[in-house]
Amino acid sequence: MKTGVILPSFSNSPDEAIEVARIADTSGVDGVFAYDHVWPIGQPERPALSPFPLLGAIASETERVAVGTLVARVGLAPDEVLLSQFHALDLVTAGRVVAALGVGDRNSREENVAYGIAFRPIDERLGSLARCVSALKAAGIEVWVGSGHIGSKTVSVALDLGVAVNLWNAPVKDVAGQAVRSEVTWAGPLPRRSGVSERTATSELIETITTAGASWVILPWPAPLDAMVDAAAGTTETGTTEAAAAAVTEKPGTGESAHVAKR
Repeated sequence: MKTGVILPSFSNSPDEAIEVARIADTSGVDGVFAYDHVWPIGQPERPALSPFPLLGAIASETERVAVGTLVARVGLAPDEVLLSQFHALDLVTAGRVVAALGVGDRNSREENVAYGIAFRPIDERLGSLARCVSALKAAGIEVWVGSGHIGSKTVSVALDLGVAVNLWNAPVKDVAGQAVRSEVTWAGPLPRRSGVSERTATSELIETITTAGASWVILPWPAPLDAMVDAAAGTTETGTTEAAAAAVTEKPGTGESAHVAKR
C-alpha cells in the first residue's frame, strides 16, 4: 500500500504546496498530486495553479516522492502538448511521474467554455484518452485513468490498455469490484465521524481501502501524513473497519476535494 497527498493548488502562490511536498518527501508519504483545473469547480472567482509548472518546481525540491496529476484532463490542451508536458516532467523528476488522466464532465465544461476551448463530445475525448494513455505507457511512464465509478467508459479504456484505474471517492464495494479486474488506486476526502479522531479515521480508511484491494490511498491536504504512513505500514492500532467502510460508502465530498468529485 502506498499513500499520497493532493497538494493545495487552489492558490495564487505555490509556497504552501511546495512546503507540503517537502514534508511529504521526508515523512515517508509515497506521492504528491496536483489537480488540473482552471478554477475550483463552481468557483470561477478563485485561483488555481497549473499542475505542470507546480510539479516541476516540486521536483527540484524533493528527492523521493512520486509526482503526479490527479487528474490531467484531455481536451484542455492538444494531445501532443499534454504528452510533451508529461515527457518533460518525467525528465525533470528522473522517472518519478504518475500520469493520471481523465476526460472531464459537465462539472468541468465551463472551464473550457470560459477560455474558448471546445468541450468535445465524449467519444472524441475517450479517443484522446486512449491515445495519450498508449503513448505514455509506451514511454515507460506510470499511467492511471480516473473515474468516479467502475461502470464508466473511461474504466473500459483503462482495462483495454492495461493500466490502473483511479477511483475518486468511490465506495468500498466498487474498489473491491475493480481490484479483481485491474490495479486500482483510491483518492478522496477523509470521512468525518463524530467522536472519531482524525488519526483513527485515517487508519480505518486506509485499512478498509487496502483490504478492498487498492494499491494507493490519496487524501487532499490538509491530511495527517504521519498517520497515513503508519497505517500503510501496518504499525497503527485500528478499530473495526465496518464504520470506516460505511463512511466511505456515503461519499461525503467535503472541503476542497468536493471540487473534483468526478473525472
